[in-house]
Amino acid sequence: MLDSIYVEGAINFFGYPIPYLDVICLLLFIGCMGKSAQIGLHTWLPDAMEGPTPASALIHAATMVTAGVFLVVRCSPLFELSVMARNVVLIIGTCTCLFAATVAIVQSDIKKIIAYSTCSQLGYMFIACGLSAYSVAVFHLMTHAFFKALLFLCAGNIIHATHEQDIHKICISWRQLPFTYVLTWIGSLALAGIFPFAGFYSKDLIIESSYHTSTIAFIICNLVAFLTAFYSWRLIILVFHGINSRNGPIHESGKIMLLPLLVLAIGSIFSGMWGQNLLLINDAAFWKGSIQIHEHVEVGLFVKMLPLFLSILGIVCAYLKYFCNYSSNLHFNRLFKFLYNKWYFDELYNLVFIIPIKFIANFFSRVIDKKIIDYFGLGGITKIVNSCSKGSVKIQTGFVFDYAFIMLLGLISIIMWLIYNNIRF
Repeated sequence: MLDSIYVEGAINFFGYPIPYLDVICLLLFIGCMGKSAQIGLHTWLPDAMEGPTPASALIHAATMVTAGVFLVVRCSPLFELSVMARNVVLIIGTCTCLFAATVAIVQSDIKKIIAYSTCSQLGYMFIACGLSAYSVAVFHLMTHAFFKALLFLCAGNIIHATHEQDIHKICISWRQLPFTYVLTWIGSLALAGIFPFAGFYSKDLIIESSYHTSTIAFIICNLVAFLTAFYSWRLIILVFHGINSRNGPIHESGKIMLLPLLVLAIGSIFSGMWGQNLLLINDAAFWKGSIQIHEHVEVGLFVKMLPLFLSILGIVCAYLKYFCNYSSNLHFNRLFKFLYNKWYFDELYNLVFIIPIKFIANFFSRVIDKKIIDYFGLGGITKIVNSCSKGSVKIQTGFVFDYAFIMLLGLISIIMWLIYNNIRF
């Protein structure tokens, strides 16, 4: 009944009738795109990294950016009635997943690398939503909260110890920050989806869900699994295995900073097992009808193990490139520049939005404000008011008989007006 009520109505959008339900879901998703930094509305994400690292950990792990995914999941009964909206969610999630991963492999700011990693993992979650695997999206959201908060706080420890954020300039030895080094490994293993860490259970379920539904999404998800491992170990190698390690006063953080990291490390290791085997988070009984649940279709062993193999391959490639200093004869300067500049989204937005808005603002400032408003306001109206005030000042003589004479004139004027208009009392 709900289906027929909503689908029958349509809105005219540039001559094309679009069902109300599709419009509602698409508008909801656009809000979620901005909230969860999906491609096209993601540009605020790198700038947000200027804030304190604990705030970044909260924003990226469990509060702000994940709220968009949570909203789509909670509105899953609505999205299930709109094939168009689910397809848009799938396309945007797939594009974001690939975009953010390709940008992360060339960034030099340690927090921006992890931030784009968040953007990429959110793309995975939206892929799950587009595939109607809503429980899997929440499962990955939960496990992601542990290892992403862990990675951000590890980055905070590194910045606290070195007062530097550029991974090419940090150059410390892992022996100088041994606990942070081990915890960064744990967070990266979970992020890359290495067994038995948390990401293996949640992220691989998303990739498996895409196998029977979308070939393109399946290929891109596996490619991003490779890139995720690659940029994670690029960060580890360049930060903790630098060629010219610092000999200065680098020291490990105190217990009060390490204790939360240990708690998050436990979650990064065991939350996947706990969610799948004890919570049974992917079963309909757990959700009790609060979201739409579709039975997960099992896949073959090769499809199951492919993301794990690609993640290990990404780690190996990162070691060959940055630890063993292996370099091929291939040069990708233009590609590197393209990725380093984040696909030129900032430049595109500057050209499309910033420059025209600045032009309009300057036009209103120079022409409308100064030449029109100031001329008629300050030059015209203000002069009239000023002249009237100077004239009215002359009436104020300070003598009582002058005021009495003016009052008498006023009274006579009122009486004459009443007589002229034949007004009877």
